Amino acid sequence: MNVSPDEPKPAIHATGEATGFLPAPGDKGKPITVIGTQKIREGFDAMCLRQALNSRSGPGVTDLIVNPDAHAGYGAPVGCVLVSPTHVYPGPVGVDIKCSMSLLQLDVPADEVRDKQVRRALIEAIVARTPTGAGQGQRAAPKSRPVSEELGKRAAVEGASAGVCEALGIPPAWAEACEDAFHRGHDETSDALALRLEELLASGLFRNFGEKMRQLGSYGGGNHFGECEVVELAEDARAKRAAEVFGLRDGRVAFLSHCGSRGFGNILAQGQFRALQAHFGSWEIPLPGGDKELVYAPLGTPEADRYLDDMALGANFATVNHMLINALVLEAFQDVLPGASGSLVYFISHNIARREIVENRPCWVHRKGATRAFPAGHHALAGSRFAETGHPILLPGNPTAGSVVMVAEPGAEKSCYSVNHGAGRCMGRKAAARALDQAKIDKEFDAHDILFNSRQYPKDEAPAAYKDFGEVLRSVEQAGLARPVAKLKARFVIRDAGKADD
Repeated sequence: MNVSPDEPKPAIHATGEATGFLPAPGDKGKPITVIGTQKIREGFDAMCLRQALNSRSGPGVTDLIVNPDAHAGYGAPVGCVLVSPTHVYPGPVGVDIKCSMSLLQLDVPADEVRDKQVRRALIEAIVARTPTGAGQGQRAAPKSRPVSEELGKRAAVEGASAGVCEALGIPPAWAEACEDAFHRGHDETSDALALRLEELLASGLFRNFGEKMRQLGSYGGGNHFGECEVVELAEDARAKRAAEVFGLRDGRVAFLSHCGSRGFGNILAQGQFRALQAHFGSWEIPLPGGDKELVYAPLGTPEADRYLDDMALGANFATVNHMLINALVLEAFQDVLPGASGSLVYFISHNIARREIVENRPCWVHRKGATRAFPAGHHALAGSRFAETGHPILLPGNPTAGSVVMVAEPGAEKSCYSVNHGAGRCMGRKAAARALDQAKIDKEFDAHDILFNSRQYPKDEAPAAYKDFGEVLRSVEQAGLARPVAKLKARFVIRDAGKADD
């Protein structure tokens, strides 16, 4: 779907300092909720807003939210939330199923990573265990964990089960710090996933299934990264109470990771797009906005069941991938700093569809580049350790601006209990590669004393390629969605300059 340069930009109507709306197509139905200060709202391009309107026009869609980090994607904008009680949409999930954030809190004081030689040693120890690069797996990391095809199948079907965790050397207790430690099939069983996986293998979709399974414990390329942080807790009493529950420790080292379901999830997602597009083509079904990336399936149909099963398989893989990365990162710290210990603060997705209650009815909430934000007292947190505080929200900014841990406020109801997943791009990869100066980028990292694992920091992932993170956070706070618990200050970054998985 292309937007003509002459087409006027859809007008956003302000409703507050950091909220607004776009009328639904034809002014029929609930308007699109827009989260962002005036500066953020003015920065949305026409393509992003047109994709939001197209997505809102889809059958069964009741709510569409545009977050402050939103930018044009495939079909639906990256940084949106789509709600439907009757349909599932692959586009508002994306091709990197369950791309996620996780945070490992270590007991290492910040002073222990002040020395550059120590940080270089940590980088080498981590890279030896967790490879980067779009096509890389265990063979690129001599100290990675071996994963057989059989164990890979179990990970895809079971997620972070106790058995899978034990087989991979992951502390089973970490599963309790996951938004979802595992996903089941369309009928709420793991058997459905096992049957679906065998069907997919028999179809020949995965010609190199073993290689895809050996990507467990790896970051991939593009915008995926691992980042060593120093935790700085907010001063107010509520933030300190939340930090205590989360397990955050002021002035200590933490490790933030961003990755997803790698090649396995990508193949599953692309297969679903092809299958549904063929279905739409054969029956000449109209697409929302004429966009082939906005295919959908009514719940209860075989097409919807297959999509939900494939999404669950990819999501389980992504979950175990994160758990294994964190176990390997902890092992690397222990290698360089003997006696170091650590625990998982949280693992949370931003590319997933989840069944949740919206306005007193069950719906599928699709979050594409958007993060769940349940506040204290939310019914879904009942019985968990986060019931009285809300769960951690992990928001990466950029290495020089820092990242944050937040917790939701009751006002998050207006965004279907969702917030942005980070800063959001303001410059495409090719544009960034053309426009940005490599020497200036590397000098900025030197000025902040931040190391990285490559000879040069990739231009297309430079801080200048992303929106003003401070303005994005102001949008979240002023809209009453969430408040900060801690800042994360980068000490070194591990990432690859190759093509992004998502």
